[in-house]
Amino acid sequence: MASYHFLLFALVGAIALSEADAEKKLSPDFYSSSCPKLLPVVKQGVIKGIKDETRIGASLLRLHFHDCFVNGCDASILLDDTSNFIGEKTAAPNNNSATGFNVIDDIKAEVEKACPGVVSCADILALAARDSVVYLGGPSWKVDLGRRDSITASRADANNSIPAPFLNLTALKTNFANQGLSVKDLVVLSGGHTIGLARCLTFRAHIYNDSDIDASFSKSLHSKCPISGNDDSLAPLDLQSPTHFDNLYFKNLLAKKGLLHSDQELVNGGSTNKLVKKYATNTAAFFKAFAKGMVKLSNIKPLTGNEGQIRINCRKVN
Repeated sequence: MASYHFLLFALVGAIALSEADAEKKLSPDFYSSSCPKLLPVVKQGVIKGIKDETRIGASLLRLHFHDCFVNGCDASILLDDTSNFIGEKTAAPNNNSATGFNVIDDIKAEVEKACPGVVSCADILALAARDSVVYLGGPSWKVDLGRRDSITASRADANNSIPAPFLNLTALKTNFANQGLSVKDLVVLSGGHTIGLARCLTFRAHIYNDSDIDASFSKSLHSKCPISGNDDSLAPLDLQSPTHFDNLYFKNLLAKKGLLHSDQELVNGGSTNKLVKKYATNTAAFFKAFAKGMVKLSNIKPLTGNEGQIRINCRKVN
């Protein structure tokens, strides 16, 4: 009889554990019944945002990336500062450069109309990143959903975790490895720089001090980014097509025309060199790998189940 009770308790415990695991698992169908209009609402909001300002597509991709690198994909990057914490918006990688917050606000407002208090800001960010890439000509992927939102943020963590534009290849590999991402993930996700702009402050040292840069390319940037001043002057990360998602970023690296020091570092090592050459000559391979990399990125330490909350306003805790 005792053994029967033991088996019964063990079975009940196993069921409880499996239910907990299931609750923590993300799924593309997470909102299929609770918010069936979610996907079209987000997609429409992204397209409107990009039509209003072309660079927003790259901004939304970057927001998701910067969010996931700081304590997981939990929408902490969207939180404004409070009396209890200094958030991520004023961290060095985001201050005066992270944009698109208003677009997320607008999308969240429309989602709240469709299904109040159901969808997290973290999931909206993940969907907006995917929809931006697709709208600008890049690959699509299934976005796993079911994340919840953090109730705090940390400027210090953002400064320590988000890869800086002056890092060398060894530091970049370590930075990505700290997030459970491989060298292949590093190269392919850096390919997101095929869209968007960068501030003079982030590439000044590269165009004046580095030797692994095409001389004419470097010189062409000097008027836009002098040795001092014009810190916020913008230049395209991909000179030819900064609003179209393609593989020209990798071709530029092979021609020593990477805008950031950290970009050009990808052709300073054996394994990364091979990947850059592969993606420079094979768009389909880049798109396939990028989609897989984004799924992996989007699954970094999500809050699930009863963790965190579903924020009504993405800028503040409920």
